[in-house]
Amino acid sequence: MKPRKVMIIGAGNVGSAAAHAFVNQNICEELVLVDLNTERVEGHRKDLADAAAFTHGMMKISVREAKDCKDIDIAVITVTAGALKEGQTRLDELKSTSRIIANIVPDMMKNGFEGIFLVAANPVDIITYQVWKLSGLPRHRVLGTGVWLDTTRLRRLLSEKLDVAPQSIDAFVLGEHGDSQFPVWSHSSVYGKSINAYSKQKFGTEFDLKAIGERARDTGFEIYHQKGCTEYGIAGTIVEISRNIFSGSHRALAVSCILEGEYGKSGIAIGVPAVLAQDGVKEIIELELNELEKSQFDASAAVIAENIGHLG
Repeated sequence: MKPRKVMIIGAGNVGSAAAHAFVNQNICEELVLVDLNTERVEGHRKDLADAAAFTHGMMKISVREAKDCKDIDIAVITVTAGALKEGQTRLDELKSTSRIIANIVPDMMKNGFEGIFLVAANPVDIITYQVWKLSGLPRHRVLGTGVWLDTTRLRRLLSEKLDVAPQSIDAFVLGEHGDSQFPVWSHSSVYGKSINAYSKQKFGTEFDLKAIGERARDTGFEIYHQKGCTEYGIAGTIVEISRNIFSGSHRALAVSCILEGEYGKSGIAIGVPAVLAQDGVKEIIELELNELEKSQFDASAAVIAENIGHLG
């Protein structure tokens, strides 16, 4: 069997946490680290090699330049130009991050990259679109982490309130990985019942769904303000998406995809449920949204489209 190879471009907090998660979950046979800070990335390589020695099987940990990518199956982009300042949002990272992407992706394509891009750099939807445009790859081979972490947070919050396993909850967040995201309550259920129908049956009361959605949206910034970064949750997101690609799971995850008419939108990347297979995005699932959800989706898409316009 061909060895599975993952390249992580950017070995900061997110990149190094993702690398550790790849090692712990034994997702691939070779993990390649890329970072401009050559001393730090070599330190990560040695540290991760020690961690890999405790796992089942063998995993090679190596350091390369991004352009040395022809044999890479999944290239994970986690680059950032620095921490957010007080009052900034993920959209404020666009200018600096897009400059880095503009230097990396064309060089990778020129040197024969034939794999899948998985974008985890913020603002993830706009950067996913930029990577797609610069790479010239078919849209199914470029995706972003999107709102899968937000969806997972929503399911976790609901599971804690309902006292059921998160895996028993069917719920999605759609839209921008940012302030305009929203839960699709019209398609949310637990054990086949609507969230509030189950809550009323079990506890005699309904939930404040709006408050739960806002909590799922804001948790990332709560973590950021408390510890100065978010790393473990997004690392788990990166690895889960990669695992579903490698295994060809045909499972639907809410990731950032390039739309070509789905949900009535084109020319943007946005978080939607998508079926993942070994070649990337196999199918985008179009949920039938109610009128409120349609307006929320339109508003979120407008935010993304406006910021794509700033790419130049």
